[in-house]
Amino acid sequence: MKKILIAGYSEKTKNYENAMRALGAYPVTTLHVPDIMQYDGLILPGGGDIDPGLFGQLNQGSRMIDPELDRLQLAVLKSFVQNQKPVLGICKGMQLINIFFGGDIYQHLPSYASHQYTREDQIHETTAKEGSLLQRLYGNTFAVNSAHHQGVDTPGQGINYIQTCSDGVIEGLIHAYLPVIGVQWHPERMCFEHTRTDTVDGSLLLKTFLEITSFHQS
Repeated sequence: MKKILIAGYSEKTKNYENAMRALGAYPVTTLHVPDIMQYDGLILPGGGDIDPGLFGQLNQGSRMIDPELDRLQLAVLKSFVQNQKPVLGICKGMQLINIFFGGDIYQHLPSYASHQYTREDQIHETTAKEGSLLQRLYGNTFAVNSAHHQGVDTPGQGINYIQTCSDGVIEGLIHAYLPVIGVQWHPERMCFEHTRTDTVDGSLLLKTFLEITSFHQS
């Protein structure tokens, strides 16, 4: 059984935990990693906005910032990257990945109204890069959920953008040679008890992430 670390507050990670259990994995939610080698993969979950100081900017629209959490999550991410263990970043988690590798983010997207959570997730169409992991899973164009007002801007070192919305907002990324994937949407809210008829099945991505952990065992 794959043991997956979810780097977040336990009271906010139930959907991720439930999805992992439904796929036969064993999730552990913590912000402390005593032994990185006991885990098969890392999920960086969604959450509030990231401290702008981490990517060299002043606050220009960031909300609900938790600097201590950001630094703890980046420390956990560093441990997994250094050990070349698989990482899946979701929403804020994708943005953290880009920042970790030296990229930055838009603190408030010009088209934020089409993306931010408004009483519920919004839904929009996206396009996947030809030949990418997401294109193989879901096809050229597919609908996803949306609950953010920030987005990645300049890509970090080794980061390739592989999914976009029609307004140019980046919806997915992958590292060129490390087992690191990020999506701006929430697959854990698009599967199992949260299955939707207006989006693709998020469990396909989560299952693929677990499969990747099988090829990157230390």
